[in-house]
Amino acid sequence: MTTTILTQTYNFSAYMIYLPIVITLTVFVSQFLFKNSKTFMMDIFHQKEDIAMATNSLFKIGFYLLNIGFALCIIEFLQIETVERLVVSLSKKIGGFSIYLGVMMLLNLMLFLKGRKHASNKVDPIQNENTPF
Repeated sequence: MTTTILTQTYNFSAYMIYLPIVITLTVFVSQFLFKNSKTFMMDIFHQKEDIAMATNSLFKIGFYLLNIGFALCIIEFLQIETVERLVVSLSKKIGGFSIYLGVMMLLNLMLFLKGRKHASNKVDPIQNENTPF
């Protein structure tokens, strides 16, 4: 007959701490980024507010899906048997996710800047007709 020794782990606590933090971080960064990206979108779409705001909303939804999906993919914690290991594990997971979130924010900003540059380089056909040869 075998006996199983049950040891208390802090894994469930880790999940219950990790999830609200990464979701809150994602929402905070998303709100900040896309509130400030409206100016870029208006410039990219030549002051056409409806298409600029629709595109901005689509970027925001994609940002949520990508980042929350990634946070859920990396959620696995190994056996956490002490509070010290709980803090260390959470620090590594949340720190790594924060770095990833920062990189994603910078990539989005680069996309906005590239779109703005592309939009400003386009020649307006009406202006082209009025230019002397």
